[in-house]
Amino acid sequence: MTDPNAAPAAPLHPAAPAVFPGGPGLFRLDPEIAHLNHGSFGAVPLPVQEAQAVLQAELHADPDAFFTGAADRIAAARGRVAAHLGAEPDGIAFIANATEGANLALDAVGLAAGDEILVTDHGYGTVVAAAARRAPVTTVALDPLLPDEDAVREKVLAALTPRTKVALLDHVSSPTARIIASPRLLAELAARGVTTVVDGAHAPGMLPDPLAVGADFWFGNLHKWGYAPAGSAVLAVAPAHRARVRALVPSWEDEHGFPRSVENRATADYTGWLAAPEGLDLLHRLGAAAVRAHNSALAAHGAALLAEIPGLTPLPYTGGLAMRALRLPPGTAETQQDARALRERIAAEQGIRVLVWPWPGGGGIRVCGQIYNRPEEYERLAAALPTHLKR
Repeated sequence: MTDPNAAPAAPLHPAAPAVFPGGPGLFRLDPEIAHLNHGSFGAVPLPVQEAQAVLQAELHADPDAFFTGAADRIAAARGRVAAHLGAEPDGIAFIANATEGANLALDAVGLAAGDEILVTDHGYGTVVAAAARRAPVTTVALDPLLPDEDAVREKVLAALTPRTKVALLDHVSSPTARIIASPRLLAELAARGVTTVVDGAHAPGMLPDPLAVGADFWFGNLHKWGYAPAGSAVLAVAPAHRARVRALVPSWEDEHGFPRSVENRATADYTGWLAAPEGLDLLHRLGAAAVRAHNSALAAHGAALLAEIPGLTPLPYTGGLAMRALRLPPGTAETQQDARALRERIAAEQGIRVLVWPWPGGGGIRVCGQIYNRPEEYERLAAALPTHLKR
């Protein structure tokens, strides 16, 4: 017989958050597809699309005027972005993406013969490749099940050698959705004389104060959680290193040094950068804290539904992030080819976009939360995934 005074049983998973007011209507996404992979490419809200369209029309109406005034307008847009990120306007530069940021930073470090770069096996492929082109790389193996940031910190510090010149670390890891470059870890690396380069691809917009991590070099995409057009990112450089940053391709702005020298691309399409502040402004108007809380709750809800599938293991996570990851059963998505095949089958047969990442002994799956998502989209994934795992 049930005790009427007993406390109610805890729910098996977090309650589904309500749909964010007006959120889905801000995007031009195909409503037949469950877009649960915001972290890979982002999505541009309609007000930002419209702002960029106005800029593109201006460009096409008078190219001479647009391009001769571009450098000053980019500097003004950079100042607006810097205010949102808590940065000095002259301490950041617009770039195309995180991989470009990695190359610019590593070129500026001044590596010598015998120097080594430390990375982790959670790093993004093209960013790690940028390191491997420049110096021998030491790869720290981080078990996805490491319980917390302290465990990660201990592993990284234990891998240092007298030849470690640079530590290239994720702020938020892309596949496993966890904090790696914590302020404490970066401070301890700096104390050991190691230059810190942080891949903050997922930080702008998702973290409230991304540059407070305290890196020598930090780069982050604005087109993911910052609602900017594609090809919009920033590189932040500590004052001691700015004079050594050189554009990958020379331009007519070289004499001005960082950041203008990095930003000038001749007749490139600058409209995405000029519209980028509109994305962060929109996030502010929506209430950045409310958006972050909602997106984090959605990702938690989705991960909890997937965790009920036999064979899936939730990974440790950092509270407040809008991404969650789980390990898939052994034998599933262990190679890049198999992970891609599973991802594409889910997309083709279920109309669901989700990241599947490879890992020895069983790959993983990552779900994201964004204001255009609805709880039932995660339910669709949880209902369909067991069938795909049995193949």
